Amino acid sequence: MNDVTRQFRDFFTSLTLTVVLLVLGMVLVFAATLDQVNLGIWAVQEKYFRSFFVLARFGDIPVPVFPGGYFIGGLLLINLIASHVYRFKATLRQLGIQLAHAGLILLLIGELLTGILQDDFSMRLSQEEPRNYSESFRENELAIVDTTDPKHDEVVAIPESIAARGETIQHPKLPFRVITRLYYPNSLIRNREAGTPASPAAIKATKGIGMNVDLTPLPITYKQDERNLPGAFVELVGSEGIIGTWMISADPRMPPQRFDYGGRNYTIALRFTRAYKDYTLTLLKFSHDKYSGTEIPKNFSSRIRLQTPGGADDREVLIYMNNPLRYAGYTFYQASFEPGNDKVTILQVVRNPSWLIPYIACSLMTLGLLWQFTIHLLGFIAKRRRPIPAVA
Repeated sequence: MNDVTRQFRDFFTSLTLTVVLLVLGMVLVFAATLDQVNLGIWAVQEKYFRSFFVLARFGDIPVPVFPGGYFIGGLLLINLIASHVYRFKATLRQLGIQLAHAGLILLLIGELLTGILQDDFSMRLSQEEPRNYSESFRENELAIVDTTDPKHDEVVAIPESIAARGETIQHPKLPFRVITRLYYPNSLIRNREAGTPASPAAIKATKGIGMNVDLTPLPITYKQDERNLPGAFVELVGSEGIIGTWMISADPRMPPQRFDYGGRNYTIALRFTRAYKDYTLTLLKFSHDKYSGTEIPKNFSSRIRLQTPGGADDREVLIYMNNPLRYAGYTFYQASFEPGNDKVTILQVVRNPSWLIPYIACSLMTLGLLWQFTIHLLGFIAKRRRPIPAVA
């Protein structure tokens, strides 16, 4: 082994590196905890833990000011693996340390996979209304739907990140071009009173609800119990020229707006990103108890009918706190409900392919610590049983 290789090995197996990374991790967690008041939990995760560097803006320039979770976690993972390979021998006496290190390595890998692969959605179910899709908490999409065929809808969904750029979009399934003329990351819609002039927006709606409704931009919210409701003015351009400009919003109060073009029927809407499934869930009954004399929920549950292709897995299931439904890689938790409406429930839908890894990792660490404790305990007992030599 040459000197350069040995220096790299000594650096990545160094206990000093381990201590420095742990201190940096504690500082990162502390800073993220303080900033959570301003950004909320989801934005904090993206800014501090699911990034290589924490960025601060100086004017319009993002500047890295501190290592992020991926950087610290990645170096710590390399440090643990290198130490595991070079410092610990495969002996029964050190088996406990090896298992504990293996569990910690697996825990770091599991967190990385969770950050990359996990999806969070919500599903709002009204009683006796089957639903086969869930909706994203934070992502939106511009949906243009061809409803000409009464048996089948042709959906073109444009991600919000693309629609917000304002570029001309020509989808092969659409006979017209889509251009976002004005976009607000968060907005408020309100009815325009008779005789009141329209809001002073640079773009005006020429079709649909926007001719009688105002769209007002709002600051982006990071609160855990609030959602950003983006709004936009979208122009459709056909081969003969401009078809019209529609004002759309992700506000649930704004329904899809209908229009005709080229002998076909369409709707246009800005909505929460949908994830469609090949099975349906139907709310049969929603129940909740309240603490006596208050409106604070004590317990709530939903009886759901699951209908699957072919009917092989059809069943009824009761979803309540700590008793979710697991099916087809998704977990459905009882999350919330609409106050004053006992016929609507809201489920949290989570897809996490690596959900078993933390359990396996914690089991390995527990087994390793128990093994190490047992080895030392047996050694201590053996020393106590040794006869004390007589003193002459």
